[in-house]
Amino acid sequence: MMRNWFIPLALSLGLGAHAAPPQRVEIQYEVTHNGTAVADVTERLEHDRRQYRAEETWKGRGILALRGEAKRTSRGAVASDGLRPVEFEDRRSGREPKRVAFDPADGAATLQRQDRLTLMWTLAFVPPKAEVTLRVTDDKGVSTHVYQPAGRERVRVPAGEFDAIKLVRKYDQPGKRSTELWLASDKSYLPVKIATTDRDGTRFEQSAVRIDTQ
Repeated sequence: MMRNWFIPLALSLGLGAHAAPPQRVEIQYEVTHNGTAVADVTERLEHDRRQYRAEETWKGRGILALRGEAKRTSRGAVASDGLRPVEFEDRRSGREPKRVAFDPADGAATLQRQDRLTLMWTLAFVPPKAEVTLRVTDDKGVSTHVYQPAGRERVRVPAGEFDAIKLVRKYDQPGKRSTELWLASDKSYLPVKIATTDRDGTRFEQSAVRIDTQ
């Protein structure tokens, strides 16, 4: 953590169509490491059902504040089965910006052309009803993310208590790490909690503290 096409295709992938998230969303998260707060993250999304812009800002706490701020942005199109990025940018204090450009004419399925920000928001636009595979591109290359629905749960975070769909990521090496994601079904399927646990028990949690929508 610290570290289109068409409806028939969406249904074949086990995706369920529903109303999109609000046109303006801002979620503030607290990131904890084994229970200790280490960073604040703000996620913003704006869309008009045709185009979108997403932004993520990280600010460390304590000694991690010395590392400065990290900011990621993504822009592109809103499709029937999620977000199709055109450009992704990663800016961090003391480093050259990293950019990824996507070919708008690329005929790849929407889930096969995600970036680090659209990964989360695409699942909110079209929450999966069955196992889904996404390919995520950044400046380091392409990685594959497989998520499985793991039922519904009542999840409590600082922003409130929500009915949520729980998704679990499948890894090539089971047991090395686990990643869980909760999408609040009574809050437009917005991501309210993400948890990653390593084999040694180290756990990072990213929990929603405040959710503003318009």
